[in-house]
This record gives sequence, C-alpha cells and structure tokens, in this order.
Amino acid sequence: MRYLYIFATLFFTVYGQIVMKWRINILQFTLPQNGIIPKFVALIKLIFDPFIFSGFLSAFVASLFWMAAMSKFEITQAYPFMSLAPAIVFLLGIWLLNENFTWGKVIGLALIIIGTIVTVKF
Repeated sequence: MRYLYIFATLFFTVYGQIVMKWRINILQFTLPQNGIIPKFVALIKLIFDPFIFSGFLSAFVASLFWMAAMSKFEITQAYPFMSLAPAIVFLLGIWLLNENFTWGKVIGLALIIIGTIVTVKF
C-alpha cells in the first residue's frame, strides 16, 4: 500500500508535465518579444487555461502524495523512484506528443532505470 504513494506521486507529476506541454503546443504559445507587460499578460492567460491549471493542480496533488510517501519511506529509498518520471515522460511524449525518438535518449533512460534499481535494491 505504501508504494501507492510513490506511484501516485509519479502519476500526477507526469500528468502535469504532459498536459502542460500538450496544451502549450495546441495554443502555439510563445512569449512576446518585447516588453514585460505583454509577457506577463501572456503568462497569466496561459496559467488560467483549464488544462494548464489542471497541470499545476496535479503538481500540488503530487506533492501531497510525496509527503505521504515520506511518512512511510526513508528518502534514500523513495527518491530514486522519482527518476522513473523522465522515462515515463519520454514514452508518453513520443506516443502522445509525437516527439523525437533517439537512441541516445533510450540509452540514457536505460542507465537511469538501472541506477534506480541499483539504488533501491542495494
């Protein structure tokens, strides 16, 4: 049951990243080139987009689950699981966002996963 806290943290963290990138792509968001006021206004509009707002809310929910995980694990045991987030984001980014697949990324993520296993098991 305690691993549910870690997996929920991962789920909500990944959801937030994927939904924000997806929505920014759809809105074709770029910051205005000149002036702090136009940049601020553009960011405010983006923040209040319902999907992006859900990404921020998701980050908050992830932090609540992370606090629960910290009550059940030593941080040195729980934190390595967070390194699975880049692997999950990579796979979902390719599948849902049509991002580039490269073997360099695959090798890097494999090393991260191996490192996670070594850190948690030994």
